[in-house]
Amino acid sequence: MTHSALMFLRPHQRTKDGKDHIYWSLVETVRTVDGPRQRTLCYLGELNGSAQARWLKSVEVFNAQGEVEQLKLFPSHIEVPDDDPQVARVLVNRVRLERTRQFGGCFLGWELWKRLGLDGFFEQAMDEEAVEVPWSRVAAVLAINRLCAPGSELTIEERWYPSTALDDLLEIEEGKINDTRLYRCLDRILPHKTQTGTASEAALRGVIRSRVRCAVV
Repeated sequence: MTHSALMFLRPHQRTKDGKDHIYWSLVETVRTVDGPRQRTLCYLGELNGSAQARWLKSVEVFNAQGEVEQLKLFPSHIEVPDDDPQVARVLVNRVRLERTRQFGGCFLGWELWKRLGLDGFFEQAMDEEAVEVPWSRVAAVLAINRLCAPGSELTIEERWYPSTALDDLLEIEEGKINDTRLYRCLDRILPHKTQTGTASEAALRGVIRSRVRCAVV
């Protein structure tokens, strides 16, 4: 049974062609019922000063009181006291990934939205008054959803939007996208339907012309 694990860097010295070389590996010490055991996680090869510094760099964390602490990884040749508050011990078997979010497709959709000039178009057409979430950003959410995973407005609110990184990409506060706001945005988009198609078509032609000129040159 594994109780806890401590990760550190271990140097390995080797002589080659009359020169001494130091290779590094990332190792974990696991405390088991049979005593401490060490296991190599990966070999890092030779590390120059800057590369070694990156592996040994401080990690900024917050303690239970909200105060910032600096925790470090130590090479195996440095003895670390068990009660050193600056040492972070990681229970490797309890490490987990939480709140994974879709990024690639959303990022592509947002970049395409901007490349077609629709961000500027809807800002001028819909953001005439100050609101919690600019209507132009809500319109972008709707459009990117149709590109990535078409669904109802309720599905967007409850399932799709929370699983994406759009809140960070579009700088929208958490909890501000709901089906009511999405439906109201659709009503605001409708009067600009024809203009939207004309503006995006013109922007797309401009992109194609620039690509063609680059190819010819």
